[in-house]
Amino acid sequence: MQTADVVIAGAGIIGLSLALDLASHGLSVTVLERGRPMAESSWAAAGMLAANDPENPPQLAELASLSLELYPDFLAQIERLSGKKVPLRTKAAIQGVNADGAAKLSNTLSSIRKLTHSELRTIAPGLNLRYQHFLLIEESSLDPRDLCAALPAAAVAAGVKLVEDSPVVSVDAETAPVVVQTPTAAIAAIHFVNCTGAWAESCALGRLPPGHPRITPAKGQMTTVRLRGIATLTHVLRTPEVYLVPRGDGRVTIGATVEHAGFDKTVEPHAIASLLQAAAELWPPISDAEILESWAGLRPGSIDELPLIGSTSQHNSWIAGGHFRNGILLAPATARALSQLIRGETPDFDLAPFAPNRVLPAIDRPLDRLGPPPSDNRSTAAL
Repeated sequence: MQTADVVIAGAGIIGLSLALDLASHGLSVTVLERGRPMAESSWAAAGMLAANDPENPPQLAELASLSLELYPDFLAQIERLSGKKVPLRTKAAIQGVNADGAAKLSNTLSSIRKLTHSELRTIAPGLNLRYQHFLLIEESSLDPRDLCAALPAAAVAAGVKLVEDSPVVSVDAETAPVVVQTPTAAIAAIHFVNCTGAWAESCALGRLPPGHPRITPAKGQMTTVRLRGIATLTHVLRTPEVYLVPRGDGRVTIGATVEHAGFDKTVEPHAIASLLQAAAELWPPISDAEILESWAGLRPGSIDELPLIGSTSQHNSWIAGGHFRNGILLAPATARALSQLIRGETPDFDLAPFAPNRVLPAIDRPLDRLGPPPSDNRSTAAL
């Protein structure tokens, strides 16, 4: 039987960031990935470090703020270990909001200010000024494909054992050690962590606390285009309906739908056409752009749109999941907090809003926002 201090199921950005943090503190870590590392929601993400997005639940503020503080060292560590650069592609976002949204953000954050029409014509020529206010937010973005290349290599360089094409068949956590079974091996570990994203509720991964917020997939379709002619975009453009994220070399990623389609990842032409139309209405140069790539990913979401970070109902078993649209942003702080818990330390901030056994508050919107619970016959092919 193989052994490890910690076995992590799932080699997305959450699982690998946690593995990197644990390994840096001297723990032996094995990460099991059913397919390829960083091949699901991490690969499909937009990459905005949108800590101040007005669409974020307010309970995310402290976690998001800490993650932003950690990001420079996080990227530096990845680049040092992997030898691969993960550059920031943009350093500011233009957020379209109504009057209430402008007041809310401007009153709480000194780094946000309203842009004049003259400034908007300079920063994003042709921008449709249909919103009452456009705010400038100091906020970076990166291309997740850069992370997909660098983070697995960094984890391996740090001593993490990364096993691809290795699904979790069962987890026995009734006694110590926890025994994790794969198709080819059994691994005895002190701790087991479920970081499998939208597939977190697979029966093979052990029991989550009774009554915990369900983690369900929220499909997002996206597309990347290349601008033609002299058109350039240097800032993220974001409204409640659509976002445009510059990648460099004239490329712009446009997203994203939020659909309750189970584990279906079909790319639908009508959905991509709707995204392109919304983007062109916001910023007309998109109408002449060349489509380079379209795809769909599965965000792991909970009913209150907050992640689950903490212990499950089984001995020495943990979960980090349900990050919805903010997995890239929240990875460094999530990794630090769960690493601290596993190592017996007190986290740097209050994890109560993200407790897996938390009692859900009254929610003044339809409870099926993230869709119905997954059916028992759902696919686990991408675990």
